Parts: sequence; structure tokens; C-alpha cells
Amino acid sequence: MRKFNKQLLVEGNDDMHVIMALCQKFTVNENFEIIDCKGIDRLFTQIPIRLKQSGFETLGIIIDADTEIKSRWCTLKSIFSKQGISLPNEIPNNGLILTTNNVTIGVWIMPNNDLNGMLEDFISFLIPKEDELLPVATQTLEAIEKEKLNKYIPAHKSKALIHSWLSWQEDPGTPMGLAITKKFLTTQEEICKRLIAWLSITFQ
Repeated sequence: MRKFNKQLLVEGNDDMHVIMALCQKFTVNENFEIIDCKGIDRLFTQIPIRLKQSGFETLGIIIDADTEIKSRWCTLKSIFSKQGISLPNEIPNNGLILTTNNVTIGVWIMPNNDLNGMLEDFISFLIPKEDELLPVATQTLEAIEKEKLNKYIPAHKSKALIHSWLSWQEDPGTPMGLAITKKFLTTQEEICKRLIAWLSITFQ
């Protein structure tokens, strides 16, 4: 099967490498192409373009909820509606998978199809429960916020937290995807297994 008939659109480079690392870890059949759309706006514009490709079979989408998951879902519903595809009113907890007009559509909204947040929030769920550095990183951010020294906006706190935590690992500054490969992060959490199940079924 030619990979370009099955495509997974992601917002950025970090998303792409995290998914690649998870696919390798769980031996997911990589019969699809992962496309870094370089931003949410470009990703949205790519949806109708991909759907109009001749012989197209599967379109997977992974995006961040950011500060308003319902708004993200409404935007997707509108885009697909213009292509004659009706999405449900809410995204299912285990991610959307539907087949219409001989095309399979899959959607996962980070971190877990329910909460506001982003890729970094998903990654935070993979930090081992017994980890002793995460509480220190959390306290550090709270301390600088109390003193109003933080440069990041509240919506990006999870980014600051994860990248602070990664900067304190054995190999400081390891990217998130590589942190999975190096086993700094656990892949045994239920949220991770749900994402892999969604990927596997979407691109089966």
C-alpha cells in the first residue's frame, strides 16, 4: 500500500517525532505518512486538499486542544462539513474513527480528547509516578510565577514544565520523542495505550 494514500497530519516537528517514537515502541504498522503541517492553521487548510487526492484512503489528524477543546472540535466539524462529511457533536473519549465515502477519518485531540491542553500535557502523563524531579519542577514554576518572573503565558505552562523536567535528565534537553526512545518516559500509562489503539485502528 502506498503511504501517500494514508496520511497523518500533525501540527509540528515535536508531534511528528513523538508519534514516530511511539509507533516504534509499540511496533505499529507504519503504512502511513506523517506530515508536519508546521502549525494549526496550515493543518486545517490541508484537510480538504488531502481529501480530494485521487485514491485517498485514510486521513488521521492529531491537534492540540489548547485552551478550548470545544472550539477546536467545532472548527474541525465545519471544515469536514464543507467536504460533505458530518462529524459527531463531540469527539469520543478514545478518539474519532469513522469511514465515509470510502475514506477513513481519524481525529485525536491532545492530550486525551477531553481536557484542554497540548502535546506537552500528554507527555506529562508519561512521566513515571515515582519520579522525584517533577514536583521540584512544578514548585520551581510556581515560585517564579509568584514573583511574576515567568515569561511564558499561562496556556504554555505545560511546555515550560516538560522542557524544564527534560533539561534535568541524564541527557539534558532531550527532545520529547527521543525521551520516549531513551525510556525517560513510561509508555505503560492508559492514555498512551489509548492513543496507540486509535492509531492502529485508524490506519489498519
